[in-house]
Order: sequence, then structure tokens, then C-alpha cells
Amino acid sequence: MRVLPVVLFLRDRLIYVLSGFLMISTGVCLMLLENARYLGWMDTSTIYYFVVAAAFFLILGLVVDYIRQREYYNQLKNAIERSDELHVEAIVQSAVTKEQQLVARLLEQQMSAYLNKLGAYRRQQELHNHFVLQWVHHMKTPLSVIDLLLQVTAKQLPSSEKEQQELAFSLHEEADRMSRGLEMLLHTARLEKFEMDLHLKKTPLHDVIRDVLIAHKRLCIRHNVIPQIHGEAWTETDEKWMTVVLNQIVSNAIKYSKNKKGLKKLIFLLDQSTDTGSKLSITDEGSGIAPHDIPRIFDPFFTGENGRSAEESTGMGLYLAKQVCSKLGHELSVSSELGVGTTITITFHPHGIHLLLGSKANKDMHAL
Repeated sequence: MRVLPVVLFLRDRLIYVLSGFLMISTGVCLMLLENARYLGWMDTSTIYYFVVAAAFFLILGLVVDYIRQREYYNQLKNAIERSDELHVEAIVQSAVTKEQQLVARLLEQQMSAYLNKLGAYRRQQELHNHFVLQWVHHMKTPLSVIDLLLQVTAKQLPSSEKEQQELAFSLHEEADRMSRGLEMLLHTARLEKFEMDLHLKKTPLHDVIRDVLIAHKRLCIRHNVIPQIHGEAWTETDEKWMTVVLNQIVSNAIKYSKNKKGLKKLIFLLDQSTDTGSKLSITDEGSGIAPHDIPRIFDPFFTGENGRSAEESTGMGLYLAKQVCSKLGHELSVSSELGVGTTITITFHPHGIHLLLGSKANKDMHAL
């Protein structure tokens, strides 16, 4: 409920108002007693004049004091209502009394100390993020070398040595898992600077899906997962970040389908619509998600029943995908049936990119 500044002003000075009326009442009582003692000594109209004059000067003093401090109250209320912004400098300029000036000075000093600590924290966080990014890049190089050596070794082994080939393939798969984990760490660290690593353009989603499936081809063959792409669609998005999202979704689909026997389908259904935007549905035939786990699958580090049974689950894949889609203005939703499979739907709203660009422009203006 909005309280007017004049009400706040009167509340703060209620004791002074009551004291003033008490003094006026005391004066009137004394006059009446004197008039009763010396009959005819004072005219009754004089008492009325005294009451009116005293009340007038009391009210006049309050009005002048309110006019003097009105701007301070207005600035203070605006600062409270717009709590997401800092308005200490406005309060400092509007302070009138010594008490208000001392409070404003205290706020100004506290704000300065807060900004200094916040700047130190940000520098520390940037240093930490820089270290993480450098570490990931350094780790990716030896992993790429290991992967290349494993490919060469697997080709050189005779076909009769199946155990050695299987060992080489398992090592290759583990190297891929490590590489995907490092990629997830890298992209999660970049989320904070998302707008600085963004390139929006008209993107053929079917081509992005094919590139992602080529990267997962070996795992699909090993675990009997058959991908199918139905339809084509173009949308305004960032190709690199959409590749990150699809990598997480495809990786999860394979991970939770590999323990099922026989052939498993992984269906990509593209729906191109000029009015409501494009839509991509990805349906797997994996283990599915328990109904009570679905509301929490986008929470960081949440693994659920299936995730706890899979040792490689980190609980960050769908969180990362959800964050990226939200920042791009896309909608990510999940439906699943336990033991049957999961469908993940990405809706590309036509207005989502414009909201993103507007948010980016506002941040650039604040930076300036």
C-alpha cells in the first residue's frame, strides 16, 4: 500500500503535534482559572484568539517544515519503490536536516565500500573464469592427441584381435566422455558472458542436427541407436550455442538408451511455421523420466532416479541446455513416460530474438 509523504511526515512529528496541543490546552486552562479567580479580568474572545493564533503558528511551522523536507521524502520513497537501482546520490542531494545529512553520508560511504568489494569480487571471479577456460583448453589438447592415437591404434590392430579392438574402442569412448565433460565446463563458464559470445543468423536446423549426429555417430552405432530426421526448418538463432544444446540432448538420449536391448530410434521432427515460429521435437526410446523428477530436471546438479543409476551423470546437461535456450529466447520443454522414452521440444518464437537483442542493447548502454 502506497503511503503519502505527508502522512509519513506527520507520523514522525506526532509527538510534537501532541505536545503543541497540550501546551495550548494548558494555556487555555490557566486563562480560565485566572478568569474565574478574577471575574471579568479577561474576555472570553481573547481565549479564542489565543487558541486560533497558537494553532495557526503550529500548523504553519509544520507546513513550512514539510515543504522544506518534501523532496527528501519523495526521493526516499522513489528509491524504495525502485529497489533494483541505486539512488543514494539523489537522497544525498535532498537531505535537509543534519540528521538526514548524516544518514545520507553513511549510506554514501556504505555504498562506496559495497562497490569496492563488489569490484574486487568481480575481478576475482573473472580471474577464476579465465583460469577455468585456460585449463579446459590445455586439457583438450592432450585429449585430442589421445583420441587420434586411439584411432590409429584401432586401424592397425588385426580384425582377429577383437579384445584389443574393443579395449581401444572403450578407451576412445572414455576419451570422448572426458572431452564432453570439458566442453560442458567450458560452456557453463561462458554463460555469464553469453552476450559477448553470440552470433545470430538464419540457421538451417536440419544441417545443425546432422553435424551433431556425425559427432555422435560412433556412439550411435555402438549402442544401436538409429537417428532419423523428418522435415526441415530455418530459424534465427546462434548455431554454435544450438549445437551445444543438441549435443547435450543427443548425449542424454544415447546414455539412457544404451542399456535397452535391440534397435532404438532417435527421431528429430522439424516443424516450420512462419506465424508461430519453428519447432523441433526430439524423441528417444530410452528409459524415460519418473513423473516426480520432471519438474526438477532443469535444476543444476539434479540427476534423478535414472541419473543416479548412470555413473557419468552430472545433472548439468539439461540445466545448461535450458539456460542457453532461455538466453536465446527459445522455449525448452520435456515430456516423458517412464520405461518408454522422452520427448524434448524446442520452440523457436519469432519474437524471442528481438527480446534478446533488446536486452543486449540495454546492457551495452549501461556499460557505457
